Amino acid sequence: MTDQPTTVRLDKWLWSVRFFKTRSLATDAVASGKVTVEGSRAKPSRPISVGQQLVVRKGPYDFDITVLRLIEKRVGAKVAENAYIESESSVQKRVELQEKHKDDRLASQGERLAGKPSKRDRRLIHRFKSGDGS
Repeated sequence: MTDQPTTVRLDKWLWSVRFFKTRSLATDAVASGKVTVEGSRAKPSRPISVGQQLVVRKGPYDFDITVLRLIEKRVGAKVAENAYIESESSVQKRVELQEKHKDDRLASQGERLAGKPSKRDRRLIHRFKSGDGS
């Protein structure tokens, strides 16, 4: 029989549900304040239990999640998805931010394309200005 633990270390849980690639990355994120438990800053060794609210900041994105299941060992992505639930507002904010970043990236690529002419373009411009028909 597999006994469900009543509490699990915060860094271990974040690693096991695949928020971070390594446990040391999870530990560093918690220690640097990128993870809050019930609205307050936590230590990596803080025990968490089912039903607690976590906010995990990864890059520009914030994940507002509720713990549904405690896991100590790293599991597959399908199992990890069932260990927590993300709030609807968190999902909506993340999608909006992704769209904004996508639009910004496309706009910056357009500006870059309108910049310096390529070698081929320079040859065509030179040929046109010199009146060479070939």
